[in-house]
Formats: sequence, structure tokens, C-alpha cells
Amino acid sequence: MHILFVCSRNQWRSPTAEQVWRRHPMVQARSGGTSPNARHRVSMSDIQWADVIFVMEEKHKSRLLAEHRQVLNDKVIHVLDIPDEYKYMDPELVTQLQEAVADILDLH
Repeated sequence: MHILFVCSRNQWRSPTAEQVWRRHPMVQARSGGTSPNARHRVSMSDIQWADVIFVMEEKHKSRLLAEHRQVLNDKVIHVLDIPDEYKYMDPELVTQLQEAVADILDLH
């Protein structure tokens, strides 16, 4: 399963999610940001690659739809509601990502 994690600048939350989930045997993970100054800006090819997309906040979903609506028609986008208050690999963030993604995708 190809999973794309998205936040704004691809600095803390989405790279943490990618790191947490890239070790799972049933998952390939990537991350990107919606901001023009993101470390890696989400591209059309990232979206086409993804089976499932997880965004950290509703605004990320809105930005993806505004920029890539034509390739998002058949994609599932889950909003995790994780605010931008964590640093990279923050233990609380890691736990939230492990639990939420496992629950949504039934990967226990």
C-alpha cells in the first residue's frame, strides 16, 4: 500500500509519519508539503503514486484539492487533525500517527 503524508512545510509532521510508517511491511510511505517553501512540495506524481493520502489538517486537504483536483477524484484523503505543535519524531506525535493510521487502515 502506498501512503502519502501531507502537512504544510514537510518539516515536522509528515516526515515523522513517513519515518514511522516506512518500516511497516505492508506500506510504502512518502511525505510532502502544500507550501511553496516546503522541503518537498507534493507533486502530481506523488498523488498518482498514492493509494491513500493522510493530511494533518483540513487546510491541507483544501490546498490539495485546489491544486490537484483532476488527479484526486479517485483518491481517499483522511484528515488526521494533528495540529502544528510537534517537532520531528516527538514521542506524542509518533504515538498519534501510529494509532490513527493503524485504526483507519486496519494495520494492527
